[in-house]
Amino acid sequence: MKCPFCADPNTQVIDTRENEDGDTVRRRRRCMACDKRFTTYERVELKMPSVVKKNGSRADYDREKLMASMQLALRKRPVTMESIDAAVDRIEERLITLGEREVLSEKVGELVMRELKRLDKIAYVRFASVYRNFEDVDEFRDAVREVTKPRVSRTRS
Repeated sequence: MKCPFCADPNTQVIDTRENEDGDTVRRRRRCMACDKRFTTYERVELKMPSVVKKNGSRADYDREKLMASMQLALRKRPVTMESIDAAVDRIEERLITLGEREVLSEKVGELVMRELKRLDKIAYVRFASVYRNFEDVDEFRDAVREVTKPRVSRTRS
């Protein structure tokens, strides 16, 4: 593994840990040349389906793009990076279990919305407003209703 700071190929693994699910290995490394430390992640690489966009064009699945869109929706929200990583892992798992070579971008968007609904209601509404291209306040109100629990009215006696 080359050092990202000085590009020297001599690095040493100083710590190795598996995540809770056992599907990712985190390694802390130290460069033998510049003595800087960095982290690498190791996970099984499975062939992800291509994403068919609304205009019919196709693009390779991009984990970083998915992470970036979720992080944008979750900006300044109290959600950890580990939670976001786990959500993206669940989305990828669902995409792989579909067994399809191609998947519609709408399907990916729906999976993202499901995960955001679990992680943070505000982020869900933020993402939905862009993803569903809200045209008016009523559509926004409907999205808020999707994530709010009906209040139980109390009657005073």
